[in-house]
Amino acid sequence: MRKLFVFDTTLRDGEQSLGITLNVKEKLEIGHQLVKLGVDVIEAGFPASSPGDLESVKTLAKELKGVIICGLTRAVVPDIDLCAEALRKAEYPRIHTGIGVSQVHMEKKLKLSPDQVVEQAVTAVKYAKKFVSDVEFYAEDAFRSDPTFLVRVIENVISAGATVVNIPDTVGYANPWEYGELISYVINNVKNIDKAIVSVHCHNDLGMATANALAGIKAGASQVEGTINGIGERAGNTSLEEVIMSIYTRRGGYGVESNINTREISATSRLVSRITGVTVPDHKAIVGANAFNHASGIHQDGVLKDRETYEIIQPETIGVPQNIISLTARSGRHALKHCLEELGYTIEGVQLDDVYQRFLQLADQKKEVFDQDLYVLMGDSGGMGSTITLQSMSIATNGVEMATATVNLEIEGKMITDAACGNGPVNALFNTIDRITGNTAILEDYTLKSVTRSSEALGEATVKLRYDDGRLIVGKGFSTDIIEASAKAYINALDKRDLPTERKSN
Repeated sequence: MRKLFVFDTTLRDGEQSLGITLNVKEKLEIGHQLVKLGVDVIEAGFPASSPGDLESVKTLAKELKGVIICGLTRAVVPDIDLCAEALRKAEYPRIHTGIGVSQVHMEKKLKLSPDQVVEQAVTAVKYAKKFVSDVEFYAEDAFRSDPTFLVRVIENVISAGATVVNIPDTVGYANPWEYGELISYVINNVKNIDKAIVSVHCHNDLGMATANALAGIKAGASQVEGTINGIGERAGNTSLEEVIMSIYTRRGGYGVESNINTREISATSRLVSRITGVTVPDHKAIVGANAFNHASGIHQDGVLKDRETYEIIQPETIGVPQNIISLTARSGRHALKHCLEELGYTIEGVQLDDVYQRFLQLADQKKEVFDQDLYVLMGDSGGMGSTITLQSMSIATNGVEMATATVNLEIEGKMITDAACGNGPVNALFNTIDRITGNTAILEDYTLKSVTRSSEALGEATVKLRYDDGRLIVGKGFSTDIIEASAKAYINALDKRDLPTERKSN
């Protein structure tokens, strides 16, 4: 097993794409977390690009220990001078210099001949070597270059002192088999390749950055460059957490091992997202909110029986406490029973069937059922043992004051429908229920509140009815529809009117 060096460029290639500039404190906070994660190299910035970047690289070089601190330069003397200054206090400094090697870059951007490019590359590496022993050379747009010319450039920069050679797919044009072939070609044809580490740096323009990086590693590269959460220019960079966990999960397939502490992956992802303001998509591999979230009833049943049925990575491996069973209308009894047991409820048989049917009614109204919904569901009689059941209702309004409610109740097996008017929908609803049931109690209090989260929150209605004999009876109802919750609360109170009450003695 050869060592895979992990090169993090979140603070350079990732940050330059954000449209914002991270301050020194923010970069340092991310830097400390990257050290905890166990990366080998932190590319702290591009010192020549701005005074702020120069200061950031200086600070990280001084403060972060046990990790290589790298600064980027173009293949020109002033850039290298500034980078060397910024890295002066680094425990392990690296200068990362380079130049474009594809035909389009040489002709259109640099306006240099191939011979001039080789000469400038060699000069830059030799000059950087005066300041640090560790010099990485990047052959920009290497994938679109002439492979024979690429070999020539790499041989020359290694002879000049480069310790790492970076072969980027700068514009994300490669596919995995082609990129792997290019890395193999370089390793097999650069005569002095044994004197340098081969590094892969891929962009995600066609959605293949992770696959290309893995193909390069499989072909023999020993350093991978990327960013946390895959942030970066255009469509982003290789997502380091994806590469790390792909290798961790399929260890035997790549022949490499790294020093990464995988349990810090989730924390690192959240920190970078918080500081950069770049939200991680829910379905992002490894670190997305849904990565360990099971919503399908079939999947939930399987993973509850054995996690390996639908989980190739244990969530604890990346620092996530546990997987999530999301209760939706697609969830089955097994998932509901499991979630209720997590909350302390043990139900079986007919009771489970009854609760499950009420759960499905609630789940049809909400996108997701949360723990608090389940507490409410278990505390709601839902008609079990009651003499009055709400079958249907409709409300018609005429202006802001007048409303008419039509209600269909089942009372001791008999269906009764009636209608009444009122000052607003709830008043009309209660008047109609009074007409059907013959209720004469006075409504002393009525309240509504949300008891669960989300825009489809479950509402709790509470009514207090005062009877002629002085009894005060409280009824509660729950529904995502506040009018329906109100009706259920009123009926719940009426259901209790003939129940024996406990009286306190004087």
